[in-house]
Amino acid sequence: MAKKTIILLGFILLKFFLQYVLLSPEYDLQRDEYLHLDQANHLAWGYLSVPPVTSWISYLIQLLGNSVFWVKFFPALFGALTILVVWKTIEALQGNLFALILGATCILFSVLLRLNTLYQPNSLDVLSWTAFYFVAIQYIQSEKQKWIYIGAIVFAIGFLNKYNVVFLIIGLLPAILLTPHRNILGRKAFYIAAFLGLLLVLPNLLWQYQNNFPVIHHLNELSETQLVHVDPWVFLRSQLLFFAGSLLVIAAGLYGLLFYSPLQKYQLFFWAFFSTLIVFMYFKAKDYYVIGLYPIYIAFGSVFLAHLLKEGWKRFLQPVVILIPVLFFIFMYNWAFPNKSPAYIVEHQQQYKKLGLLRWEDGKDHPLPQDFADMLGWKELAYKVDSLYSTLPEAGKTLVLCDNYGQAGAINYYTQKGIKAVSFNADYVEWFILDQPYTNLIRIKNYTEKENELGQTSPYFHTSVMADSISNPYAREYGTTLFVFTGAKVNINDRIKMEIENEKNHR
Repeated sequence: MAKKTIILLGFILLKFFLQYVLLSPEYDLQRDEYLHLDQANHLAWGYLSVPPVTSWISYLIQLLGNSVFWVKFFPALFGALTILVVWKTIEALQGNLFALILGATCILFSVLLRLNTLYQPNSLDVLSWTAFYFVAIQYIQSEKQKWIYIGAIVFAIGFLNKYNVVFLIIGLLPAILLTPHRNILGRKAFYIAAFLGLLLVLPNLLWQYQNNFPVIHHLNELSETQLVHVDPWVFLRSQLLFFAGSLLVIAAGLYGLLFYSPLQKYQLFFWAFFSTLIVFMYFKAKDYYVIGLYPIYIAFGSVFLAHLLKEGWKRFLQPVVILIPVLFFIFMYNWAFPNKSPAYIVEHQQQYKKLGLLRWEDGKDHPLPQDFADMLGWKELAYKVDSLYSTLPEAGKTLVLCDNYGQAGAINYYTQKGIKAVSFNADYVEWFILDQPYTNLIRIKNYTEKENELGQTSPYFHTSVMADSISNPYAREYGTTLFVFTGAKVNINDRIKMEIENEKNHR
């Protein structure tokens, strides 16, 4: 086996190892992961929350046993494949062994270690961006039409995974127009590839059309509730943190695209870098949406630095450059990963606060980072629902109605009773089963909205009680309350149908 191959396999194995050891067993899955896993039970060409690729992966996870190991395997796999694509990009750019090791090190010890701990579309999104840029480099080198078609397929996969990849195209178009590569717009293959890409994503577009384009409603909701809190300066500061140990390499890549002759044919990437950032800032996107932009510039920077440091005393700087991202990882290890207990984080809040990690989507600081707080309390909720469910008369005629998708998804993932919890939130509004009359209701209410539940709902049942609540003080769901109502006096199904119709009309 070639030396390069052995080193590459070493990076990939280390990647998988780190993705598992950086997760403390004190944490559950994250709230989004439960929703994505539940999509395997409702396969479709689209969802209110995400395009369909995630549901296909979830179905595969289900076939493999639905264990946490496999839930975490796939984001780790996409991270490992990102390393592979960057490695192949450096090889395509004629980078030497030092360039390959530097590029792989920068990708391995970066924000991707955090991103790849979560089963969300983001990991495949980053891979899709990196793969598309790799295809663009291959086309620039060879001008072979096959790369245009491959690019269309990569874009389609990215689009069916996360619509965020559209920003890649929006950012790339001005760069193409500013460079001689605009001649691609005159090639017949370009339009055939565009048609191919459209054909591949058409089932999802038809689903959007048939459901009144929920993606637009979702974007408007994000804009009103989350993106309104995005500060441009905080956004830019976050970009520096994502690949903090690789900033020198990324900067070298941008410089090399302008002044290093072997890279100058790829100058459109220089302009694409800034136009893409401007587009994201204009739309007030979340900071992590941009992560997929950077890996390809690490490839460019690694090749340029390998040239710059190849002779004389400069060769002694090569280990230093490789060591920088490793040192940043050692620093990041103490705060960027869910490998510390909630109690430890609360005791060391100032360090987390200085780095902006306690700031949630509501624009306020909280005791734990939002993602960490979103990984607590779910097992407790599911076990308490199971316990209550077992005590009910005619338990099989019990509706478990939650306030949000995290609650419903967690109950459905952990339940031992075959419960199918639902919610009017996100995709669950489409997943109600109303083929039998319900006589009991277990109502899961957020802490801030629980006050009037007994007064509003108890008149429709013979008995009602506030039964339990989430007791973990560090969980985002802390205080979430479980109400139990038995012996329905009215037809619950009819009321549910009215609420579903109201929710759909609101969309």
